[in-house]
Amino acid sequence: AAIDRITDSQPVSLPPCARGPARTRRPRLCRPGGTMRIFAALCLASSAYAYSPSVGLGVRRSAATPVAASHSRVRDAPSMVADPRAKPEAFIGSTFGSNSAMFYRQGTLVLEDGTRLKGVSFGYEASVSGEIVFTTGMVGYPESLTDPSYRGQILVMTYPIIGNYGVPEDDEDAWGLPRFFESDHVQVAALIVSDYSHHHSHWNSRRSLSQWLNQQKVPALYGIDTRLLTKKIRAKGALRAYIEFEPNVKLAEAPQVTFEDPNLRNLAAEVSTKETKVYGEGNKHKILAVDCGVKANIIRSLVQRDAEVTLVPWDTPLAPLMDKFDGLFLSNGPGNPASVQVTIDNIKAVMDAQLSGEAPVKPIFGICLGNQMLGMAAGATTFKLPFGNRGQNQPVINLLSRRCVITPQNHGYALDADKLPEDWEALFQNRNDDSNEGIMHKTKPWFTAQFHPEAKCGPSDTSFLFDLFLETLDNPDKPIREALS
Repeated sequence: AAIDRITDSQPVSLPPCARGPARTRRPRLCRPGGTMRIFAALCLASSAYAYSPSVGLGVRRSAATPVAASHSRVRDAPSMVADPRAKPEAFIGSTFGSNSAMFYRQGTLVLEDGTRLKGVSFGYEASVSGEIVFTTGMVGYPESLTDPSYRGQILVMTYPIIGNYGVPEDDEDAWGLPRFFESDHVQVAALIVSDYSHHHSHWNSRRSLSQWLNQQKVPALYGIDTRLLTKKIRAKGALRAYIEFEPNVKLAEAPQVTFEDPNLRNLAAEVSTKETKVYGEGNKHKILAVDCGVKANIIRSLVQRDAEVTLVPWDTPLAPLMDKFDGLFLSNGPGNPASVQVTIDNIKAVMDAQLSGEAPVKPIFGICLGNQMLGMAAGATTFKLPFGNRGQNQPVINLLSRRCVITPQNHGYALDADKLPEDWEALFQNRNDDSNEGIMHKTKPWFTAQFHPEAKCGPSDTSFLFDLFLETLDNPDKPIREALS
């Protein structure tokens, strides 16, 4: 109504040079829908807000509130961010499109072969290094980014548009597990995408991907040719890389970022629980689970099947505890399996006791790194894949039934099944590169899967493996070969 009074009800006198005959007329720009109406609206809107040095524009001022009083209200009002000097989260990856110059900061991805790729930052601005790998999944970036198996890696998403459905809230389910994530924080060292969606929309979204990465202090770049990057990784294998940001003020001796191979670290120890935890307490089946970086949905898949899961650190001696449990679960995890030799020795002690008759035979089931650890405990070796298998569309064949299934995967190492002893055999095989995807003992209820049957973002073609594991807990003497065939 105020705009109408300004632009419609009040005549405007023009200077002589703009008037024809001596009369007063309404200029064209003041007619309804004209530019003057827009200008008047902006003036009225700006006069309705108070300014604060700590918050800026954003506190509504009523007509009856004096300026001094409004500043007091600003001081008492909650700030948009914890640090007033930080970027307002409302502006980070949520309202401005890719053509906006607001808060633009470029970062450079540097590969060990000398390639330098410039991109635009939409995450935390800090230089990091790691092993650069790619995943072909089209959905499920919240689950992928929180997967402990990605610890220390710079993740490239081959799907071009990332961030369009935002990030859900940090919530827990009835068992105390993260409801929407695979761990309690982002595990990747950094994220690389082709195009970041600044506008996100989903009924369960509580923040943008950019806001989440800033909160988690994880760098991210978009505007990089991920197709070129993926082809380079496929041709040369997983590469060491780092991301660098040009500082606003460059010191005389600025710290230099160097290439780092995260596989030289014991990544499983970094992501493993530091204390024993119990999930689904009181459930029927008692399972001892070794945590080398277990995903939340693996625990959930077991608890939902009436299992009580006792999660222990990666280096916990297992043989003395097996009397209290019905079976042993070996979790997924990041890095080189050779770094968890302590865990492998503990698994071997359990198998030796059961094979010698010192302890009753109990089922053992492993996933991902668990496949490699059980195979190494049996006497096989592992090797590093050129660029790993990561994504949601890996074809795997059951060597017993010859049935092919589509599986989600995330691993950079593989078990050499040809080195298995005679009483072991390969169970699954990847149809893309013929690498091993699972093993089984010929007479004991011990079996594994290199892929992820629990993957929350799918596919779930192989979730029946959890049912088989729970069935063997009730009847460990029943041969599993028939069920898998």
